[in-house]
Formats: sequence, structure tokens, C-alpha cells
Amino acid sequence: MNGETTPAPSGIRFDGVSVAYGENTVLDRLDLTVEPGEVMALLGPSGSGKTTALRAVAGFVRPASGRVLIGGRDVTQLPPYQRDIGMVVQQYALFPHLKVKDNVAFGLKAHRTPRAEIAGRVTEALELVGMAAYATRYPRELSGGQQQRVAIARALAIRPGVLLLDEPLSALDARLRSGMLAELARLHRELPDVSILYVTHDQVEALTLADRIAVMDRARLQDCGTPEELYRRPRTEFTASFVGNANLLPVTVTGPGRVDLAGAVFDVPTLTATPGATATLCVR
Repeated sequence: MNGETTPAPSGIRFDGVSVAYGENTVLDRLDLTVEPGEVMALLGPSGSGKTTALRAVAGFVRPASGRVLIGGRDVTQLPPYQRDIGMVVQQYALFPHLKVKDNVAFGLKAHRTPRAEIAGRVTEALELVGMAAYATRYPRELSGGQQQRVAIARALAIRPGVLLLDEPLSALDARLRSGMLAELARLHRELPDVSILYVTHDQVEALTLADRIAVMDRARLQDCGTPEELYRRPRTEFTASFVGNANLLPVTVTGPGRVDLAGAVFDVPTLTATPGATATLCVR
């Protein structure tokens, strides 16, 4: 972005983060690093802990143990407004009585940005998401996709080092969702220093947008890798079944790189198990 103000420090680190509500552990000892400028998708079914992890970064939940670091700074005990983050949620959360430009300016005013800078920063953020021509409209005059773009512009206007996206496309229809995925990919290219943590249960979104995917299930991190790594070499049966459609078949290892399936022998070059062991063959 143009201007004198530089983005906040980037990168996220979960250091053994656990979150519990009474006896119920909803996030269990999460260790995960999102590198500066990286898009990390948290992918998993409902109740897997992915949204809790994002809320821990935002400061909306307090970990029972562990630390959250943003840009190398321990923010575990800091309130949300001191964390230099931008956040976009599923329902956009735009103020209906404010025009688009005033919605985008809201965060800047809350951060006590000098008044002389606000108009330029608002225009800059709206241009980035292709909504500059709609600055004087109200949210009710916009489509769902346009409202989501305004929500993203509001998050980006403060020039955060970290952008949190919580199921941002789930309220859109399939066509709008596809278009917004392309827009988010473009934004990532134009904001190479911003780390993005993207929560979704949609594997297509994760595979399309993310540099790496963290697969969550039952409050724990099950796997983490690039989309290709998780698709071609999943480390767990859950990852194999959740990332891409798969047939999981029980086999017996007969030798190096070879398995037996009901009398038929197959070559599996990535196999590392010892002969005689049982294994699961993943066929896409």
C-alpha cells in the first residue's frame, strides 16, 4: 500500500495453545506457525477447533495454557485492539447506518489515525478491493459479494500484519464464492507481507487459496502441509478422507513399495512400512 504508514509485523505462532470451557477442551495443545506473508488455511469439520484457534489469535478467547505470538510479540494477554490485526467474519458485520466509506474508516478512527490520513487510506483500501465507486452507498444497496469486499477493505485499511478470515465466503452462492476466491488470491499477491489465517470447512477454498493447510479434527492438529503434500501424501486416514475424495482400502505390505489387496499386488513407491504389516491404501 502507498503512504508513510508501514504494515504491522507479520507472522503468527501458536505455542502449545489450549482452550477449554469448563471440562470441555476445544483446542488441545496447538503448535503451529504461520510464516510472514503466508496464507494458512485451518481446515476441518464443525467442532474441530479451527475457529477457536482463530479467536485465540484475535484475542476473543483466552488460552488455558500456551502462548500466541504475532510478529514475534507475545500477545496472549493483550486485548484485541492492541494486536494490530484485521478480521473478516462470515456475516460481514457492516454498520447498516453508515455509508461504505464510513464503514471502512471506522477502524482507522478507532486506531486514532490522524484525520488528514483517513480519507486517503479509505480510498486506497476500497480501490484494492475494487469498491471505490461504491463509497457513498449504504450496505443495503450492495450485493453479498460487494458487502464482503467492503468488510475486507475495512480490515485492510488499518494495514495489519495479520488478516483473519473466518468462513468469509460461506454466506455467498457458488458463483460469488468462486469470484471472491479469485479476488482473495489477487489480494494475497498484492499484499505479500500480510499473513493470512483462513478458517474454512470447504476443501476447495483451502486447496485454491492456501500456501499451506492445517487439518484440524477433535480439537487437535492432525496434519499440516502444502495442498499437494496433503493430497498426494496424507499422513492420516482423516486427512486422506477430508482433503479430496478418497477410497481407503485395507492392505498387507508384502515388500518394499508393494502391497497386497485381496490377492492383487500393487506398487506403492511412497510406502515405508515393513513387510507383513497392515496398512491403508488411499486411492483418489
